[in-house]
Amino acid sequence: MPRFRLWLHRRSHHRCVVRLVPSTFAAAAFAAALAAAPTPATTLVGQAQASEPFPFGSELVLDAAPMRGSRRVPIIQIEDNGTASIDLWCTSVKAQATVNNTAITIVPGDAQSAQCDPDRQARDADLLAQLTQVTGWRWSGGGAIELTGAVALRFHRLMN
Repeated sequence: MPRFRLWLHRRSHHRCVVRLVPSTFAAAAFAAALAAAPTPATTLVGQAQASEPFPFGSELVLDAAPMRGSRRVPIIQIEDNGTASIDLWCTSVKAQATVNNTAITIVPGDAQSAQCDPDRQARDADLLAQLTQVTGWRWSGGGAIELTGAVALRFHRLMN
């Protein structure tokens, strides 16, 4: 005699239908579907996050893997008064940032010289150019901040 398990069938964003399905993997599929379904609690968290102000004074880490042979990942920190420090793959730069509701502009100063291989120097120049082209910011999924412009750059708040 076959065993019947509950199966979650998603019909719309707000309504789910549960039905019996003869299957041995249905329990795992039900659990996965239930975990993936949006709940009012996760929707409210996303809405609250969208209205949060810019995290001045927080270290924002670029969502990227470290380069081979290093554990360093670029970090940007913008203070309330607009001063910013940018630690790139190799060098560090002081900058001036202007941030309002959804707009941001970053004007970098002179980079501190550092002994690095040409690949790291090239990545620094590319990232710095991308940061100067940033025009907006917004909260994105998972508590990350996305700087938008010619290229979208995703950062995570560093939690100590």
